[in-house]
Amino acid sequence: MPSKKQANAKGGLQFSRRFTRDDVSVFDQFEYDYRTSVIRNPSGEVVFEMTNVEVPKQWSQIATDILAQKYFRKAGVPQPDGSKGRETSAKQVAHRMANCWRVWGERYGYFASSKDAQVFYDELVYSILDQMCVPNSPQWFNSGLYESYGIAGKPQGHYYVDPIDGQLKKSQNAYERPQPHACFILSVDDDLVNEGGIMDLWVREARIFKFGSGVGTNYSNLRGEGEKL
Repeated sequence: MPSKKQANAKGGLQFSRRFTRDDVSVFDQFEYDYRTSVIRNPSGEVVFEMTNVEVPKQWSQIATDILAQKYFRKAGVPQPDGSKGRETSAKQVAHRMANCWRVWGERYGYFASSKDAQVFYDELVYSILDQMCVPNSPQWFNSGLYESYGIAGKPQGHYYVDPIDGQLKKSQNAYERPQPHACFILSVDDDLVNEGGIMDLWVREARIFKFGSGVGTNYSNLRGEGEKL
């Protein structure tokens, strides 16, 4: 990865504050409520309930319910008493996503300075808490779990390109290099059980679905009904 010195020599990305301030924490720019989130099925039965959900006051109840039910990490999050539990605050989620983006930006030398990296982080946190930007679902599910909570997870068959040597390598865990992409397009070979074939497609699709993404497949290589083997 490029060093900070190399990044500065190339210029790097510079950011100016638009919604945040140097002398005030971005999290202190909002007032917060503690709410209860309850989801019921059509018959009225409670299928999800969570109390003390911390969100900015301007958030609607629907936004609160979506965050609590869908996007809070449900396990493995360090708690004040030293135990592991779930996320309970919009501040936690905004931090882990924006911090993850900042960390990777710094690793790749994207920023002109550490100050620019901090402004980048603050402005993104503000935009998320103010509901001005909403990342795709895999970002909410996966980004920052490793950096913020040390959640690694078992390897799930993902690969990455090592920026040091340019080689394709198998990921050693699930969340150090997460799957934050929303959409995939796959191909499939006209083969039942071998790699790249029909059964392998099911595995690849399941891996994508597991981390909250969507997928489409080009079936052009498959023979049509009635064609000869």
